[in-house]
Amino acid sequence: MGASLENLATPSLILDETIMLRNIERLERRLAALGVSARPHLKTVKSVDAARRVLRNAKGATVSTLREAEVFAEAGVTDILYAVGIAPQKLPRVLAIRAKGCDLVVVLDSLDQARATAEASRKAGHAIPALIEIDCDGHRSGLAPDDPKVVEIARILVDGGAELRGVVTHAGESYGARGEASLIAFAERERDAVVVAAALLGDAGFACPVVSVGSTPTAHFARNLIGVTELRAGVYVFFDLVQTGIGICGLEDIALSVLTTVIGHQHERGWIMIDAGWMALSRDRGTASQTIDQGYGVVCDIDGQVLDGLIVTITNQEHGVIALRPGSGAKLPDMPVGTMLRILPNHACATAAQFDGYHVLTTSGGLDYWTRFRGW
Repeated sequence: MGASLENLATPSLILDETIMLRNIERLERRLAALGVSARPHLKTVKSVDAARRVLRNAKGATVSTLREAEVFAEAGVTDILYAVGIAPQKLPRVLAIRAKGCDLVVVLDSLDQARATAEASRKAGHAIPALIEIDCDGHRSGLAPDDPKVVEIARILVDGGAELRGVVTHAGESYGARGEASLIAFAERERDAVVVAAALLGDAGFACPVVSVGSTPTAHFARNLIGVTELRAGVYVFFDLVQTGIGICGLEDIALSVLTTVIGHQHERGWIMIDAGWMALSRDRGTASQTIDQGYGVVCDIDGQVLDGLIVTITNQEHGVIALRPGSGAKLPDMPVGTMLRILPNHACATAAQFDGYHVLTTSGGLDYWTRFRGW
């Protein structure tokens, strides 16, 4: 592995395809046992090459930007959920994507959004499908499952020329959960919210064919998905240190890393300087509130083996500082200038976003390159 990477410029983004495929298969097996379809979130990978592997057994995709929807639709993905509350100004782009044969669905949680979607549908003579967002945990957006506005929005959509496709929720607060019991409870809370909302719509005479839930933590701890039709998750494809801290995976399950080079030392401070700063690793400090603070990333050798006690403790724009974790009993290793290392990221989505593509350690033992894209 090291021989495949040693000629790369640093910093570079490294993806282990074997680990990635193992992560994908793990969730596929879980969902098959629970009888629910997968709708993977592609905001993490932002790559057509990676998406082909993620979607191979999925019913459709989830995206977080219309740029993602456009790129993946152009690549042949015909069933996409745009899982961010729709802004009225974006509806023409939604219609343009749908006109090319992609069943793109929007999300909304307000009367104003519903009216705008209905108006755009009438003007275009084309019913835009929408899911009503339900709030299951106070994390971000959505309506309470029993809010009367759920039915009112449904009526505006259906009577106004749009299409009510169903309900959707996201247990974002599950990222703060710790322990199996807490994660199972979050998953059930997520399920309950949309099942109640779907029943409310049914009682009012509205069809609700899609009942959508999903987050990586709840996806891996759900025990009962009765009433749910699909599950969305994204970061499970790569995993990261935040997911390790929650208890979803181990360090050995993290498929993504940043290749970096030792460029100097501050021996009196116990610092090893590297050429990966926050422009490469991102500023995400998602593990700071967890039981184990991983700094800006866990340090591995060039072959991906974790080096005991070493984390990135400080980042500047293009400089990183490796030091021993506070309280570590390990000894700072001798790392000559030119030594190549890999850093496991706190947040895979944020770190991947710093790069134009993945240098992929393939299942066949070679090195490939998959491009990424950005934008909104």
